[in-house]
Amino acid sequence: MASYPPAKCCAVGVKHEGTATGEVKSIDNIRTYFAYPEDKSTQNAIIIFTDIMGMDFINVQLIADQFAANGYFVAIPDLFDGNVVPLNPPADFDLMKWIQTEMPHVPTVDPKIEKVIKHLRGKLGVKRLGGVGYCFGGKYACRWLKKGGCDVAFTAHPSFVDKEEVEGIKGPLSIAAAETDQIFPAPKRRETEDILQKMSVPYQLNLFSDVEHGFAVRCDLSKKPAKFAKEQAFLQAVAWFDEYLKQGSLGARL
Repeated sequence: MASYPPAKCCAVGVKHEGTATGEVKSIDNIRTYFAYPEDKSTQNAIIIFTDIMGMDFINVQLIADQFAANGYFVAIPDLFDGNVVPLNPPADFDLMKWIQTEMPHVPTVDPKIEKVIKHLRGKLGVKRLGGVGYCFGGKYACRWLKKGGCDVAFTAHPSFVDKEEVEGIKGPLSIAAAETDQIFPAPKRRETEDILQKMSVPYQLNLFSDVEHGFAVRCDLSKKPAKFAKEQAFLQAVAWFDEYLKQGSLGARL
């Protein structure tokens, strides 16, 4: 594997303050959060594959709104059917049991993603599609970076990514990694680099110090190094999409 399976660190973090400005609609019975750019254009779009907190987690909705503020139409499908993990689970919540028995896997997740992408590229007129994957979603950002899927992808602190999924990507891939990350530690980063170096697609891997797994979504914004790393990871994603998904950006806005 190019990263390890999810663990306890995947559910730890800080809820961020803010009010989401998007809306929730249904795509073939799949609840999906939509965030629109100022001009309401859907030609350049991003699909976000979330961590195990799911689509309704305010932090990821605020991130979607940030991408929209930078000119992208954004969709976040509910890949968990609402059966998600609460942030900082209480002591009586058995996270490892949830991962082993309730967390969705490829046979149920892939069909949902396929339906959403078909809808985006069909009825909604999406011409270019970027994939963003956080933690659990990192697997699918890589897995769907292929013909008929996403054209470009970004992932932060990915988990559960198979080596073959990295080897199978067909477009530009950008990765934001944490210095302290038992899911995507240094040996797995190096394994990923070794794979990417042998491929013909553009790639990028940025390592951020003083942060842990989950920093790009759930970090403590009161801590200056964490806030800086989260913002820089977001700007990394926007710059990547501006370069490989659309041209003529006026610069990223936080």
